[in-house]
Amino acid sequence: MRTWSTAEVVKLAGVTARTLRHYDAIGLLAPASVGHGGIRRYGQTELLRLQQILLLRRLGLGLETIDQILTGGLETVDALKRHAEQLTDERERIDALAATVDDTIRQLEGGRPMAPETWFEGLDDARRREWEAEARRRWGDAAVDAADAAIRQMSPAERAAIPAKFEQFHRRLAALDSEGAAAADERVQAVIAEHYRFIAELWGTEPTGEAYRGLGALYCDDPAFRETYDEVAVGLAAYLREAMDHYAEANLGE
Repeated sequence: MRTWSTAEVVKLAGVTARTLRHYDAIGLLAPASVGHGGIRRYGQTELLRLQQILLLRRLGLGLETIDQILTGGLETVDALKRHAEQLTDERERIDALAATVDDTIRQLEGGRPMAPETWFEGLDDARRREWEAEARRRWGDAAVDAADAAIRQMSPAERAAIPAKFEQFHRRLAALDSEGAAAADERVQAVIAEHYRFIAELWGTEPTGEAYRGLGALYCDDPAFRETYDEVAVGLAAYLREAMDHYAEANLGE
């Protein structure tokens, strides 16, 4: 029976070798065999399973849900219905955010007055509340309140630029990871130094080593965070955490 090498599968399916290794590590897609020198080979069965995985990913399903579907623990229709409900909730949240942004634009352009408090309407969704509760548990009320105050002091334009700033960090780190750069590599640590300074700006104070390492752990431990990073590059959350741990140990101490 014919098999395909990792390089051939990468070319056929448009995935990365790192993605295939990650799928194997989490038990989602194992190769048909592993030969001398760790060379992985995939057969027709594995290629068809990969096709299913990529299709379900395109529909927006998480890896854990996909694994449940492929192992027979969850019906595809049930999973898609659940996902449709999540998309509906997300659409409502985005509609609220869009309305807030429109009102802010009208105010900035000289339209009707708008209280600063309303700039945050639509942001208090369930996910944000969960993350805030986790942040308060990890770092205490004072730290979270200081961060909230720091963000509220920013201009609307500065707040709107926050997601793009994080995206820039993630893309730069993903590129270095794909080159094989270790987390301790000076180029990686230069990006992390910028990341630390940006976090300090958002928090309104410089995080301690413990707090910064805790943030890296949150990126990995929280499924929503982890999948957000892994959408940029599979394994990015773990790579970011390792780089943050190294930075904290080298520069922040305890």
